[in-house]
Amino acid sequence: MAGSTVELLNVSYDPTRELWKELNAAFIPAYKAEKGVDVTIKPSHAASGAQARAIMDGQQADVATLSLFPDTDALREAGLIKEGWADHFPNRSLPYTSTVVFVVRAGNPKGIKDWADLVKDGVEIVTPNPKTSGNGRMSFLGAWGSVVINGGSEADAQEFVRKFYKNAPVLDTGARGSTTTFAQKGQGDVHITMENEAYLEQKESPGKFEIIYPSISFFHEPHVAIVDKVVDKKGTREVAEAYLKFLYTPEGQEIIAKNYFRPTDPAVREKHKADFPEIKTFDITAVAKDWKEAQTRFFGDGGLFEVISQPVE
Repeated sequence: MAGSTVELLNVSYDPTRELWKELNAAFIPAYKAEKGVDVTIKPSHAASGAQARAIMDGQQADVATLSLFPDTDALREAGLIKEGWADHFPNRSLPYTSTVVFVVRAGNPKGIKDWADLVKDGVEIVTPNPKTSGNGRMSFLGAWGSVVINGGSEADAQEFVRKFYKNAPVLDTGARGSTTTFAQKGQGDVHITMENEAYLEQKESPGKFEIIYPSISFFHEPHVAIVDKVVDKKGTREVAEAYLKFLYTPEGQEIIAKNYFRPTDPAVREKHKADFPEIKTFDITAVAKDWKEAQTRFFGDGGLFEVISQPVE
């Protein structure tokens, strides 16, 4: 295999563009030095749900690094990924995690501190559409969970998310689109987004934004997976395996932390603990039986998101 050239396609979700650019730049020379193989990596970034559908429609992804478990598991259901895929890599195939936070404009003029502040009159929310975006689904679940986990009823939660989306006049299809709407177009008072995307906004516009950590938020678990049917057809399994294993190396974990994704290696996480404030989080089992039930109940056709989005007569 030495002396050959291998091309991989990494189909990922919106806010990982900078992360994968840096990871690719580190992996490619490391693999060349070890194996003598030239690797080129083509990135693809869009809303997570749309990316899953693209792979199922024939996009030749060697690896899927999507935002949410159901997006990746849909590839298994379509016969593209083997059973038990989530146990293929360490830590349930989670080289990094994240959570949902708020970004407000400098000085926090609307005084936003927690979820309850988002439904006040005069607060304009920027968040992606949960029908198309993993970030959007996690924002919905963060809002829902902030009510039921704190003792509210499901009726209370439904009313809360209805008010939440009433305050969100524009729902972009993906996370990066919402970043553009808030940070570049200047729309909205608060951006509900992933932690890494929040820090990117601050980095690109110094002094313009503040990050608010709510009292509780949704735990983001972006799994990585080999697309078995594709790599076996293309003969790229060995390189694809090495590529995703690189994420768990000390170098890979440092790059992950540098890009404000939470590394899963305990030593690297401890080293960077000052960069990641403590926040109480909950996973899907706190608000539904599992992702499949949540997908159907909240985001499927006729689901709660559609119900609460209808105008009140």
